[in-house]
Amino acid sequence: MEDVHYHADRSIDRNQIMRLADCTFVDRFENLLITGSTGIGKSYIASAVGYQACVLGYRVLYTSTPKLFAKLKMAKADGSYMKELAKIERQQLLILDDFGIQPFDAQSRAALMEIIEDRHGKTSLIITSQLPVSKWFEVIGEKTIADAILDRIVHDAHRIELKGESMRRKRNVEPENSH
Repeated sequence: MEDVHYHADRSIDRNQIMRLADCTFVDRFENLLITGSTGIGKSYIASAVGYQACVLGYRVLYTSTPKLFAKLKMAKADGSYMKELAKIERQQLLILDDFGIQPFDAQSRAALMEIIEDRHGKTSLIITSQLPVSKWFEVIGEKTIADAILDRIVHDAHRIELKGESMRRKRNVEPENSH
């Protein structure tokens, strides 16, 4: 948490991050949504909060959203799907990184609905996405399911909307030669 960069151009509120670091949002079964462009630090902040939760004794699972749903598809095929869902459900904090990178197909959408339904009001979720929350409906697809999922995820969620340019690009920029 101490390595988060609070540059004004990134729209990060130090007080909000410090409040999240105490992880009381996990005790209250609240969610955290972190959005912003590529390389701006979404995954870093999610990881920092997740690490802090581990330090405080919470059970945390951090996963890439596309990898999770690929794994769940394989689990469905080999018969271990319910075991995988149970493992996810046992976590007090689930971190889904790169949410919405690709549209959800029917099987992934159904799995997402199951995960969200199992966790709603019992555990917490952190989601990072390049897409603003207003675009999640489209990427989830199928109106009824998208409504149900978003109602459970977004209602009363803490939000961090990062601004500015990629931190990676900033670090890799060479100073201009002055002649």
